[in-house]
Amino acid sequence: MTVRGGRTAMAAVADSPAAAAAAEDREPQRKAVPGLESQRRQIENGENGRGHPLRAGESWFLVEQHWYKQWEVYVQGGDQDPSTFPGCINNAELFEDQVNWRLKKGLVEGEDYVLLPAAAWHYLVNWYGLEHGQPPIERKVVELSNIQKVEVYPVELLLIQHSDMDTAHTAQFSRTDSVGSQEDLECAPSPSTDLVLRTAQEQFLVSPQEETRLWIKNAEGSFERLCNTRVTVLDAALKTGQVVIMETRNKDGTWPSAQLPAMSSASEEDEDFQGQPGICGLTNLGNTCFMNSALQCLSNVPQLTNYFLKNCYLEELNFCNPLGMKGEIAEAYADLVKQAWSGHHRSIVPHVFKTKVGHFASQFLGYQQHDSQELLSFLLDGLHEDLNRVKKKEYVELCDAAGRPDQEVAQEAWQNHKRRNDSVIVDTFHGLFKSTVVCPDCGNVSVTFDPFCYLSVPLPMTHKRVMEVFFVSMDPRRKPEQHRLVVPKKGKISDLCVALAKHTGVSPERMMVADVFSHRFYKIYQLEESLSSILDRDDIFIYEVSGRAAIGENSREDVVLPIYLRERTPARDYNNSYYGLMLFGHPLLVSVPRDRLSWDALYHILLYRLSRYVTRPSSDDEDDGDEKADLEDKDNLPKAGHVAGGSSQDPGPEQAGPSSGVAGGSRAPVDNSPGPSHWPQRARRKHLFTLQTVNSNGTSDRSTFNEDTHGVSFSCEPGLGRREGGVLGSRAHDHLPSPPAQPYIAIDWEPEMKKRYYDEVEAEGYVKHDCVGYVLKKAPVRLQECIELFTTTETLEKENPWYCPNCKQHQLATKKLDLWMLPETLIIHLKRFSYTKFSREKLDTLVEFPIRDLDFSKFVIKPQNESAPELYKYDLIAVSNHYGGLRDGHYTTFACNKDSGQWHYFDDNSVSPVTENQIESKAAYVLFYQRQDVARRLQPQPSLSDPPASPAFGTPANSEFMDVN
Repeated sequence: MTVRGGRTAMAAVADSPAAAAAAEDREPQRKAVPGLESQRRQIENGENGRGHPLRAGESWFLVEQHWYKQWEVYVQGGDQDPSTFPGCINNAELFEDQVNWRLKKGLVEGEDYVLLPAAAWHYLVNWYGLEHGQPPIERKVVELSNIQKVEVYPVELLLIQHSDMDTAHTAQFSRTDSVGSQEDLECAPSPSTDLVLRTAQEQFLVSPQEETRLWIKNAEGSFERLCNTRVTVLDAALKTGQVVIMETRNKDGTWPSAQLPAMSSASEEDEDFQGQPGICGLTNLGNTCFMNSALQCLSNVPQLTNYFLKNCYLEELNFCNPLGMKGEIAEAYADLVKQAWSGHHRSIVPHVFKTKVGHFASQFLGYQQHDSQELLSFLLDGLHEDLNRVKKKEYVELCDAAGRPDQEVAQEAWQNHKRRNDSVIVDTFHGLFKSTVVCPDCGNVSVTFDPFCYLSVPLPMTHKRVMEVFFVSMDPRRKPEQHRLVVPKKGKISDLCVALAKHTGVSPERMMVADVFSHRFYKIYQLEESLSSILDRDDIFIYEVSGRAAIGENSREDVVLPIYLRERTPARDYNNSYYGLMLFGHPLLVSVPRDRLSWDALYHILLYRLSRYVTRPSSDDEDDGDEKADLEDKDNLPKAGHVAGGSSQDPGPEQAGPSSGVAGGSRAPVDNSPGPSHWPQRARRKHLFTLQTVNSNGTSDRSTFNEDTHGVSFSCEPGLGRREGGVLGSRAHDHLPSPPAQPYIAIDWEPEMKKRYYDEVEAEGYVKHDCVGYVLKKAPVRLQECIELFTTTETLEKENPWYCPNCKQHQLATKKLDLWMLPETLIIHLKRFSYTKFSREKLDTLVEFPIRDLDFSKFVIKPQNESAPELYKYDLIAVSNHYGGLRDGHYTTFACNKDSGQWHYFDDNSVSPVTENQIESKAAYVLFYQRQDVARRLQPQPSLSDPPASPAFGTPANSEFMDVN
């Protein structure tokens, strides 16, 4: 059947003979029939005859070709021959049937029919009449690709309602008809009211006030959203026979087609639920708490939420903005808002929104943790571009003040901004900065005014830093000590040693600082290096070493040897190659006398340094090992890379004396301590391990060392390693070669010997110094201080210089930002995350911010209206919180409901009421403030139950906090 809705735009074939009779009633009353020649001239050549030009929107009529030819013969005869009289106009040959009066397919003009303008048609009907019951075949002239043509075959669509997919209704539409409402049509070539959406609403008795959307069924059988309804049928690529489904939004804000099967049971449970609108949680999809927090904050901005709830966004969706997301982000956000504020959900699953965000912003793909402020920035920008009222952005040149008054320059800048950016986001969140840049050389001053969407304010930084280190004493009986040291944040390595010296009593000159990673030295630091190169996650060891000159008459220089521990792995032992050796334990820095160092002496020095967790063999063990030691002697004696099994020269007192590191420290054993020089000497001794020269990565590399049988001779300068810092290895797989002269020694253990004599539990043991319990207390700061820091003059960094037009070069100019105009809703981002070249940290400083009466009058430099102080005072409406550190954390939200005025705590899908004294905490990250005049406009009658006002700006609030973790 043919639907009657909107037939004035393009009259379809009439539904019944009654319609035909009604059409005839509209014709002019029959007049006297003119002569045949006069008839011919009026129809063929008259102003309103067949030669009438085509004009878009005018009606033309189809006349069956055979009847028209008969009429031509009749009028051309001129004698009114009854045998040639054509009779009533009869178009029966043009119809498929005489029930629906549908035109036959494939009719050709000039062969099957002729086209007559409306006036000529009415003349013929008036003179000859129309076959009883037949409808007139009226068609409209349309303009397609700048060509005027009569649309003989309109587009015939099958309209279906989503709730009844089995019943289809046929309706015909011109290709120039709009899909949506007429006022939505952006470029309507002709006035038309036969509209697809309106026709569907009338057919299915759906009120225009209800929100609907259209789907089309494509050739593959799948359904696609018809997002942009402000296009014509032609632009939407709708074709005859295509199925169009109309879907109506549910009362709970959801769309029937968007409900996943897994959600069906939950939907049934919540079907009768009725709660406070806006008090609705968001399910965590996997590390999406950052997204939930940002959405809850934005959802509780009253004017933005009202904008979506009242469907104002439908009239402003911008589908052609190349900077936007084709309206998809705005529609996805609108769906969330409508569901959350329907009052029919305890919590909702933002799966569709998450998918849309990941589609348009690849950084949010997957389920990694992100920053709520970063998502908020993307979302505000996306909503702005999707709802931008400016369809075609013009080029706007930025102009400097050039000495003009600030008022004039600011007004020009704001107007230029609005010429390209005009949306509800601009109306609600955008303000204006004044930026003043001064060249340090020529003094040139540049003043510009720039829009902003939020304030990112810095937190006052402490000048101290707490670092955790492990102190390794030269006394082997002492376990490593863990210390927590307070040092200058911009200090040097020497400051770290000085701080440790206060706890240990060891002189800073007897300390070496190293970064240990994966059982090797990643770096040994020089005293003048900056502490900023050490990250909080680095494992820093500080080793006590001997002084450059020993106490006594026989003074001599020492060398500090890096010592690695390795275990041989039999399964991968390929001719003693490093592939069969695995590093383990903590490396050491050992001071040894340079002038009398031999492999045998080094063995005993190291055995003494390891004596806390390495057991000396007993007499029986040594006897059992004599035979094996003899065999080792034959293999190892010629090789300086391993300790000899027996030596004709035992290390004397000078070789294992104080300067060797055995008894040189202030806390080292006294002369009667069991040092190597006092151990019983045997002709044959079983060695627990062998020694090998290696490179900085702990792999065998002897090419850089000079070897001999009895001594260890390194091609390096005296004292090398004592204070010569540098990169020794790499944390990644890109092993850096060691400096050619850097000596490294590896202690290689056989698995059986290590298991028998090496105590791993004792080796890994350490003690905590009393200072480990120290916590650097941070005094709370006021939000006022953060804003003052934001407006403080700063010098630009080297990475971001300013180009001076006078000097014609980049300069490290000074820059100052001032607040000129503030928005209705002010977003303040507290910059808690600090990133530098070497470090990343989160500042957990407590920022005291007021709930009410945040006064910006002292910060806004624009001339103020003293009669309206509420234009500069703000009340808090939402807070995004971040708990935890940099690598992991959790986001939540405090928000004030716009209807009830009650504060709630949103933790993913959990929502609970809170009091105002629970809102302020160290976790506060992004603050949302609403201007007081806007609040009064939206809620002219404040509730009597509102709590009393909090102290004015800058006054500390109640210190009672809620433990939301």
